[in-house]
Amino acid sequence: MLAYEPDDTLAHRLDPRSKLAVQIGFAVAAIVHPTPRALTVLTLLALALLWSARVSIQRALVAYRFAFPLLLAAPLVSAITIGSPWIDPRQALEPALASYRIVLILLVSAAYIRSTPVRASRAAIQRTFPGKPGQLIGMGVALVFRFLPLLRSDLRTIRDASAARLGTERGQLERVTHLGTVAIERAFRRADRLSLALQARCFAWNPTLPPLSFTRLDAPALALAVVLVASALL
Repeated sequence: MLAYEPDDTLAHRLDPRSKLAVQIGFAVAAIVHPTPRALTVLTLLALALLWSARVSIQRALVAYRFAFPLLLAAPLVSAITIGSPWIDPRQALEPALASYRIVLILLVSAAYIRSTPVRASRAAIQRTFPGKPGQLIGMGVALVFRFLPLLRSDLRTIRDASAARLGTERGQLERVTHLGTVAIERAFRRADRLSLALQARCFAWNPTLPPLSFTRLDAPALALAVVLVASALL
């Protein structure tokens, strides 16, 4: 699973606000330009962003493998027709391009996750959106980044424990129901412990966050974000 790793790559040296701007610009450009030519350019850009954070394409794809069944299902279902010819590949083209755009956006986010600490992400959001709204969004983002890996670890633990007890011999519906029920129960337990831990630590709306500052390295990143957004608007 992808997580922040200290390093000295180009992406690590950028201000998190610059990286967020590039992500937003990339997502907007990918949504507005669904043509194969535009997606080819965006693919090269996504690979360059992965390289800047020293993330291999294989590692990024494995980290987001859970999304691929849904992304593959859309074009397959769209290609099915009621009546002859039963399968029309032309109907699958647009959904396939839409799924590919999502894959590119996920790859760009992989570079951000690997190169940005959670506290830096929260600081960037709270400095961009001042006041209580920014603090609420920043806190939510920080909790998601810290809470989601624990939930995924719980799912793997539950699945392995069930398999050790011959859970694989059960029916598909029974296995899914058992996994979902136990996972939700553990999630609520973790939420209760998190609430108690926040109270014990006198949780405040104004924590001391790391200082942020733009450098010369951020200028190309901000320019890239502006170009991506401008390409979408024009």
